[in-house]
Amino acid sequence: MSKASSNGRHVLNGIEASGPFPVEYRFTHAKSGNRHLVVVFANFSAPDDYGWSNGVFDNVRANILWIRDRFDGMNAYYLCRNMDFGLADSVQNLIANVMRSLGLTPDQVTLWGGSKGGSAALYFGLRYGYRNIVGIVPQFLIGDALEKRHPKVSAYMLGDGAPAHNARVLDTLLPELVRAHANRGANIYVLSSPQDEHYAVQVEPFLGMFQAYDNFNFLYSESPTITGHATVTRRNVPALVGLLNLLADGYAPRLGFVRHAAEEFDRDQSGIDAYLSATSKVQSADAFAPPVVTVPAHDGEVPRTGPRFAGTAYGAVRVSMWRNGKFVASPPVAADGTWSWEPAEPWTVGRHVVKIFAVDPAGFHSARVELPFTVVNREPVPVPPAVSGQPPGAAAVPGHSVPAGHYTPRY
Repeated sequence: MSKASSNGRHVLNGIEASGPFPVEYRFTHAKSGNRHLVVVFANFSAPDDYGWSNGVFDNVRANILWIRDRFDGMNAYYLCRNMDFGLADSVQNLIANVMRSLGLTPDQVTLWGGSKGGSAALYFGLRYGYRNIVGIVPQFLIGDALEKRHPKVSAYMLGDGAPAHNARVLDTLLPELVRAHANRGANIYVLSSPQDEHYAVQVEPFLGMFQAYDNFNFLYSESPTITGHATVTRRNVPALVGLLNLLADGYAPRLGFVRHAAEEFDRDQSGIDAYLSATSKVQSADAFAPPVVTVPAHDGEVPRTGPRFAGTAYGAVRVSMWRNGKFVASPPVAADGTWSWEPAEPWTVGRHVVKIFAVDPAGFHSARVELPFTVVNREPVPVPPAVSGQPPGAAAVPGHSVPAGHYTPRY
């Protein structure tokens, strides 16, 4: 087996050849000792015929088995070639061998797929008794879908003998399993949408057949962002991955028949904008001036033994200092508006950026002042005293004098 890497997770590639049809797969081990297996079936547009292999499952803790739907260079819904269901038997053989090698049982397995992969998840899950099944925009009438949309795949799967009759045989696969209440105790989750052009024929007529199932859940997505079959899944990826994480950890939520259509793109935002503006912790410069830094100089040099910071922050009770994105200190502001602080330990030689903002008695924040400077081993080059950020001669904070040569910061 060759190894690849997917955002920190090692992916193994292999072929299960013990059955009549070789089956290609990818596998990645579970994280943190998780005892669950997720089996992923691909949709038609999946790269290399491996579904959900773009890193979206990188943080799912379970073992993950991706099965490739590619046989003799063709897709097959993981089911048959010329109506030879030895192909499906070979796929099931791969799943069972991986499950047993991990020391797991069907109760610790989730079958997952979208479109034709959703049909495959339902077929293998219902027929072989796997505990969790997630079928995203599936087709229940597989023969009908082949005839109308995929002529090359249809020819491969149905053969030349009696293709119309064989298509009707494939149409019965899923409905007959559901009518027989196969794997009635499974946790089943089906997602579809009225905006899916296949919904009226391929999904809606079959939903009532699941009434006898212990935990059948239908997620009915009416989001205005959905424009067709291909976009149903895209809209719901966050919720679907959240569901998978629950199943991988042993939770099986009971959702029933649920619907959502949450987006309102043209909704008036003025109410929340006004509230946020009135209560925002960061105040405008007119309402609460940012602090003034008198030392060190903007882009100046300071000794390694420790820079000294000082300045003014009128109307504030303290200033908050952050170095290279990390909190440094929060020195108090004296009654006359001055503040200062010196580090207890030497700073590393090199360039540093300190951001400073003032905090008033009510807890509101001023705008940030950014102060870059360089720590050196040698004695720093003397520079005239200056307030960081503005050229000499800039106006001082109204109502307060600034010594000659000092200037206010950029913010």
